[in-house]
Amino acid sequence: MSSRTNFTELLEAGSHFGHLKRKWNPAMAPYIFTEKNGIHIIDLNKTVVKVDEAADALKQIAKSGKKILFVATKKQAKDIVADKVKAIGMPYVTERWPGGMLTNFATIRKAVKKMATIDKMSTDGTFDNISKKEKLQISRERAKLEINLGSIVDLSRLPAALFIVDISKEHIAVAEAKRLNIPTFAIVDTNSDPNAVDFAIPANDDASTSIALITGIITKAIEEGLAERKVDKETAAEEKEGVKSSRTEAEQLSDGAKVRSSNDGEAKGPGKKPRRKINS
Repeated sequence: MSSRTNFTELLEAGSHFGHLKRKWNPAMAPYIFTEKNGIHIIDLNKTVVKVDEAADALKQIAKSGKKILFVATKKQAKDIVADKVKAIGMPYVTERWPGGMLTNFATIRKAVKKMATIDKMSTDGTFDNISKKEKLQISRERAKLEINLGSIVDLSRLPAALFIVDISKEHIAVAEAKRLNIPTFAIVDTNSDPNAVDFAIPANDDASTSIALITGIITKAIEEGLAERKVDKETAAEEKEGVKSSRTEAEQLSDGAKVRSSNDGEAKGPGKKPRRKINS
């Protein structure tokens, strides 16, 4: 199987540029190719391998029907991630990470239900019976909830995995996922610790082109997983329907055989014992 990306694509996207040498994390040493003008250069050959590993793992998670939560609140990543993730129907957090998003998930779900309640109030006539001031306060509260939680409305249970852009900035999300043993996938730059996540993709997490390329590869892999899941479900349904049809045909043949047997018995009439011959 060919790689999902290559050295040239990553190079053109600027994925090889790390941080200043003085800001590096020693744990990133295995992924650093060299240093140039005081900046670390990431080994893109290793990035290719890590991208493939992460994409294949996330594809299988999506194929199993589970949700993957994307986290990217930094300015240069939020719009890119939101656009790409919306297309595959996965949840994402691109505003402030709400503390306890994972570890206190029940409370987050209550906030989401509150959004639904406010929406219901606006349609069932409740808003018509309250003052303008109260209506304005409720509308502002709804808008605030939408900004923070709008993209996770359909997340009814904890996600099966997290994909993160910049684990240094999203350290709270990483910590919560680790506490709950939720697998973490991330773009990791030279100033971060790759051991903090389960699947680290060494690459520039500041350049929008690098973020767009890698996030695009990941979302495409997830899309493939969802498509394969759909095909598997359709195939299973067809097989089930085929078995059902075969069973029905067999039952019809069995019923027909029983009817024929019954008719043959009636045609012959009841069996009679032969008379014993008496010798005179």
